[in-house]
Amino acid sequence: MRAQRGPVPWAAVTRGALAAGPLLLAALLAGRASLGVVAAIAAMLAGINDRPGSRRTSIRRIGVPALAGAVGLLVGSYAGAHLGAFALTLVLTGLGLVGGGISAIGPVASGTGTQLLVTSAVGAGMPLPDPVWQTAPAFLAGAGWLLALRLLLPTPVSRTGDPRPGRGRGPYRPDSRFAPRPDKRSDPRPDPRPDPRPDPRPDPRPDPRPDPRPDPRPEPRPGPRPDVRLDFRFDGERVAVAEVYDAVAALLDAAGTEHAGARRAALTAALDHAQDALAGPRLRRHPSSAAERRLHAQYAAALPLGEAATALAWAERTVPKRAAEGPRRLAAAVRGNSLAGPLPAPARTDPALRALDAALLHAAEVFDRGRAPDLHTRRRSVAALVRTVLGAGGREYALRAGLCFGAAAATAQALHHGHWYGAHQHWYWLPATAVFLVKPDLGPLVSRVLCRAAGTVLGALLFAGFAAVLPRPEGLVVLVAVCGALVPVAARHFAAQTTVVTVLVLALVMVGGEPQASAGRIGETLLACAIVLIVGHLPVPGQRGGGVRARIDAADAAAHAYLVHVLGESDDRAARWTLRREAYRTLAEARAAIARAAAELPALARHSAGADEVAAVLERLVDTTTACAVHLDDTGRLTPRHTERLAALRDELATRRGRVGRSRTLA
Repeated sequence: MRAQRGPVPWAAVTRGALAAGPLLLAALLAGRASLGVVAAIAAMLAGINDRPGSRRTSIRRIGVPALAGAVGLLVGSYAGAHLGAFALTLVLTGLGLVGGGISAIGPVASGTGTQLLVTSAVGAGMPLPDPVWQTAPAFLAGAGWLLALRLLLPTPVSRTGDPRPGRGRGPYRPDSRFAPRPDKRSDPRPDPRPDPRPDPRPDPRPDPRPDPRPDPRPEPRPGPRPDVRLDFRFDGERVAVAEVYDAVAALLDAAGTEHAGARRAALTAALDHAQDALAGPRLRRHPSSAAERRLHAQYAAALPLGEAATALAWAERTVPKRAAEGPRRLAAAVRGNSLAGPLPAPARTDPALRALDAALLHAAEVFDRGRAPDLHTRRRSVAALVRTVLGAGGREYALRAGLCFGAAAATAQALHHGHWYGAHQHWYWLPATAVFLVKPDLGPLVSRVLCRAAGTVLGALLFAGFAAVLPRPEGLVVLVAVCGALVPVAARHFAAQTTVVTVLVLALVMVGGEPQASAGRIGETLLACAIVLIVGHLPVPGQRGGGVRARIDAADAAAHAYLVHVLGESDDRAARWTLRREAYRTLAEARAAIARAAAELPALARHSAGADEVAAVLERLVDTTTACAVHLDDTGRLTPRHTERLAALRDELATRRGRVGRSRTLA
């Protein structure tokens, strides 16, 4: 029920103002109001999916659901025109099963299923004067217009410093105040590669760094300011990668404190976000520009830093404050698209600190001569996606969505053919509302219902007041543009988003020729809320809580694969980082699903009881595996503390795992 916080996304607000309103105005000037309404609806749905991130991720986040929306519009229009009430209800119920099943794959698939069901209801319940071969392209044009704005318009953070060619080039340049002891080898420059045979013994020599008191020498004068140019192709990627380095620094600051667990989770979220931002669709398989290759290399250089920081947090000991200064300077260099500059060298008194120093050396080298390594992701095969859809989580999601969507469609058909609507003949609002209410990834069921009801009532009342005073159609066009601009801000709370969307849709429908229908929308929304509450708490065939158990099983398997790889002492660092990323990502997904399930009413929440304890054990297991990997790199063997912790976690996991589903232990 709490609203999200953060700065106002002015770029998204601008895109929303330039999307639905101008499209509707252009259609009115061309005398094609109905097509303009369809295009504006598509732009509104695309605006709901226009979330912060890189441009390449927006192609998938906006484009894929738009394609599914066009398909739903085609199917719904043909079914509504050629089928009777019973057959139409069966078709929509089948679509609900399909849309719910594919929604279990992930966030993009969830948006795809939502638009498929919403547009199929709109196509069947909103008879348009234009043929369907015109309405579907109009829908794609509306979504494509907002996507084009997302790809072409600059954002407020797009002014970046570009270093002049050849200026300040060079590998790792340590800060003179924190410089390590020079090596006695013939080459006095530090080797950016980590020593393959490190000395496991601690260095008995005193710390060679000078007194940490302020340096009396004057600070060097800054060099020429870097060229500043308008480069917004990779602004989202730069922000995402910089946040990873900031998260590493925050974890180093929190090492040895009670906040270490939360900071490690924040590092996982930052890595997931950066990985998604860089792994989006592109024209070529490999990065095609120097800037993109540099960002890929900078992201990959953050992985060993995160590994070392996780090992330090696992050791539960504080680290010097200057240890976090290096990652922070690297974050600033990513944001400014500049060189890293001098970096403070951390102490090398234990394996994790030596790993942190080696990772800083590697990162400094990468920032100067970055190549484009692999992003350490494992793409899911088609067979894996099918297993997700047909698995326990997909079946439960599909059954719930199909029942709610079908029941809402049947109720709407009965009211429509029984002439309960009066002059209002469009019955699509009831099943479309049920789609948004039944989505478990939008929050707990009861809070969704309450927010939807409150938002619809407020939005309908606001529109009734606007409709009484605004001139038509120009006043309604302005209202659509204003609501489009408010959608990104209102997305912070489901009730606020429902209020804005209700006003926008009612304005679009009135522009299309329908009379003011605020009272009808309120009644249909409350009826949809009742249907979803009843169907959502009905017992269903099979074991409940399948979505949570499926996430736990995925995290369990990923942790097992990561542990086996590390204990096998493989030299393949890239494979290890890929497995570590997958283990932490699946754990984060499981944590999110568990938190949503725990916030449901007891009738639903009890089916996932105990899952949070299992996820906590898995998190400690993956953290311990990371600490083992760092220690094995340094010494080649594990300490008794590592082995005892692994054995204890294995036994605890075996005890807790059977309480949430079928028993499966890590051997």
